[in-house]
Parts: sequence; C-alpha cells; structure tokens
Amino acid sequence: MAISDEQQTEGQNGRVTESPTQIRRMLPADMVDRGGCPFDPPPGVRQRRGQGAIQPLQLLNGAPTWLVTGLQEARAVLADSRFSSDRVRYPDVTKLQPHEVEQLTAAANGSGSGATVAPKVETRTDGMFVFMDPPEHTRLRRLLTGQFTVRRMRALESRLREIAVEHIEAMRAAGTEADLVPAYALPIPSLAICELLGVDYADRAEFQERTAIALNSNTPDDERMRAGMELYGFIQGLVAAKRDKPGDDILSGLVHDADPPLTDAQLTDVALVLLGAGHETTANMLGLGTFALLEHPDQLAALRADPSLMDNAIEELLRYLSIIQMGVSRVAIEDVTIADVKIPAGGTVIIATPEANRDPRHWDDPDRLDVRRPRASHLAFGHGIHQCLGQQLARAEMKVGLSELITRMPDLRLTVPADQVPLRNEMLIFGVHSLPVTWS
Repeated sequence: MAISDEQQTEGQNGRVTESPTQIRRMLPADMVDRGGCPFDPPPGVRQRRGQGAIQPLQLLNGAPTWLVTGLQEARAVLADSRFSSDRVRYPDVTKLQPHEVEQLTAAANGSGSGATVAPKVETRTDGMFVFMDPPEHTRLRRLLTGQFTVRRMRALESRLREIAVEHIEAMRAAGTEADLVPAYALPIPSLAICELLGVDYADRAEFQERTAIALNSNTPDDERMRAGMELYGFIQGLVAAKRDKPGDDILSGLVHDADPPLTDAQLTDVALVLLGAGHETTANMLGLGTFALLEHPDQLAALRADPSLMDNAIEELLRYLSIIQMGVSRVAIEDVTIADVKIPAGGTVIIATPEANRDPRHWDDPDRLDVRRPRASHLAFGHGIHQCLGQQLARAEMKVGLSELITRMPDLRLTVPADQVPLRNEMLIFGVHSLPVTWS
C-alpha cells in the first residue's frame, strides 16, 4: 500500500498529478538530489546533521520555513493538531510564487503573536482525505479502515505470491535480462490495487496501462495529463459499476456501507488516493530495495542464508532508503513551540524524512544498512492521524516481492555499473526509473 497516506496524487475534478516539481523548484538542488550514494539522504540535508532538530530554511521563493530533521521532533509535529494537512484551507508556502510570499509575509507580520490562521473555505466536499484535517479526515479514514479487514488482507497476501511468481517466470521465459521496474516492481502493487478496488480482469490491462502513463515521470506532460483524465474517467465508471453490481472489494464497501453515502466525486477521489498510495510508493521500494541489496552483497547473503531475517530487513530498508524525499509538510494554524523553536501561525514545516530516519540519537551507525538491526519504529509510514492505513499490506508486498525474487533468482545482478542506474531525483517519491538486471 502506501509509505504514508499523504505522499501521492494531489488533485481534484479529474486532475491526477504527483506534485514533486513545486517543492523541488523551491529547494536547492543539493537538498533533493541524492549525491554519490543513491541510498543516502541528499547531501544538503546530511550537511545539516547536528545543527538542530528543527532548523530555519529559506526557500528559493523567499519563504521562510522550518526543516525538521529529528525523529522525536518530527513525530511531535505530525501528532500535533495545531499543524494542518489541509492544503485547501491553509496556504503551503512551497507552492507560492515570490509575490505571493511577500503578501503572506506582510499579512502575518500584521497579525501579531498568538494569532490563528483563518481557514480559506468553510467545508470540504471532495474525497482527498490525505489533505484534510478532522472532522472530514476522521470520517473518510474511519470508512477506509473498516474496509482493510484481516480476512481481506490475508486473501490478498496469497494472491501477491501468485503475482510475484507469475512475473518471475515471465521474465525467465523471455530470456536472461530484464528491466526489473516494469517487469516486476510495478505490476505487483498495480495488480494488488486492482484486487482491492475490484477492477474486472478484462479491464486490468487498460487500468495498468493508463496508471503507468499517468504516474510515469518520464511521460511528457500533455500525455500524462491525458492519461490522468482517462484514468479519472475509468474510475468514475468503476464507481458507477459498483453501485449497480457490488463485489467483495473495498470500493464496493465504500459505495454501499457509508452513512451518509459518499458522492461519486468523493468515491473517485478516494480511489485515486488509494491508487497513488498503493502504486508508486511500493513499486519504488521494491525497485530501490532490490538495488540496495545488490549493492550490499553481504546483507543479501545474510538474507539468503537466514530467510527469517526478512521482516527485519523490510523495516531496515524502509528506514534506510526513506523514499519520501522532502514532501511532508504541515502549516501551523497557531503559534507552536517544539524543541524550544517557535513556529508562528501560518508557518510551514517540512519533515526531512530521510534524515529523521537516520537520527543518530535513535540509531547506532544510522548510515549503515544492517538487516540484523533490531526492529525500531521509523517514519517511513508517517505518524499520527495520517499514518499509512495500508502499511501491513505494504510490508506484505515488499516481503513477498523480495523473498520470491532473491529465492528464485539466486544469481540476480545488475547489467550496468551502479552509477548508471537512473535515479528518480526529480520526483517526490524517490526510486529508480529502471533497474537493468540479468541472471544465468
């Protein structure tokens, strides 16, 4: 499923967009591009280690923000209701132009200390719950939590193994080389989402094709937008079909169990959130996780020698890789002091997840990948009310995907030098664009 429930598509009324370019344009390149080691936090972030768990950071548009690099402090922000996720009601300065920053700063300076930020709209009628606060978020989240039943997750885990084996056998049948991203990493979560949403088998090829285009950063903008609109229309049709003929799937449950009922627009938005959450994040963890293990042969050998380490390895990869780059932000709706740092009302904080997950106050030798490291909580799935509701499914997808791959392809290796593997530096969700591999 997701790495957190807020790191995916942000859009309404048919817009399906991952939004890395906004925050990327506002940050120096060395704070978003991973440097010499593709698995480490960006060098501009690592250089800030030891300079405070919450640090002032000026964006390129001139806006002041606060960068949170400490694990404890990040949890405090994410659990504090005085920090809002609602990007409709409260302006996030990472999305503002310089003249808008000046206007906002002038208004803030005139408001005085202890002020609160007035919401821009009174009610939310969309279904983008990842960008909502209570009570709207609470209702939609509760409805979704009720659909992630133990029975459904167990049945899906069994299907995941079938999907993984099918795709490994397809790669073997096609030869001795493949790009692991489209051949394996992408199809596993994509087909899992098909199962969750109840997409008919006859429609899954169309669903996967449109999803791949809409969420592919290499796709030209016009093609991506067109595919996004087509995908929105596809899901609208799926919602209508579930109204007429419900099945044993999450979307049918949301259509028929919600009281009061959700609108078609809300249902479509929720389905798009689940798609973005369950597709991009897990796919990139599978691709990047495989890359990391191939580049750490001692850790890969340990896993092959002792498969019982896999659960530990999944948690360590989630912590070590931290594919959510610089995209988790919150807006203070009143003055808040955390770790002796005052965040004024209207201030934007950015959680540096890759660095928080390597906080040396919480992990020994945090820059080392160690599949034997004792399991410890991390921020890969977020924290607080927006913590990933599908995190157990995400773990299952990773465990099945990696276990089957390293077991059935014991001599898997890269076909290019590691520094030639193309990285998703330009995207909100980090990973690899492709991973060329071979086997005997």
